[in-house]
Amino acid sequence: MNILVDYKENDLRSVKVSDVKYLGDFAMRIKFDDGTERLVDFKPFLTESAHPSIKKYLDEKVFNTYEIVDGNLNWNDYDLIFPIWDLYQGKIKG
Repeated sequence: MNILVDYKENDLRSVKVSDVKYLGDFAMRIKFDDGTERLVDFKPFLTESAHPSIKKYLDEKVFNTYEIVDGNLNWNDYDLIFPIWDLYQGKIKG
């Protein structure tokens, strides 16, 4: 029996979000503490979601209530949060 493990994703366990700049239209420039920067477009994820607790973030005033908590991007006390790996890749999966 062979067990394959992709440790590449696990290498990011120590990478943290260090800064975020909201650019408008649900796009953010996210900086990580290893110096990497990514442009992340949250709009497709938000518009494709059918769940009301996610749809409410299509209001830019609500979307702009994010903060960095424990090295991750967080909205409303973990109401909306994404895996660091997705943010680091610059792609939000639905």
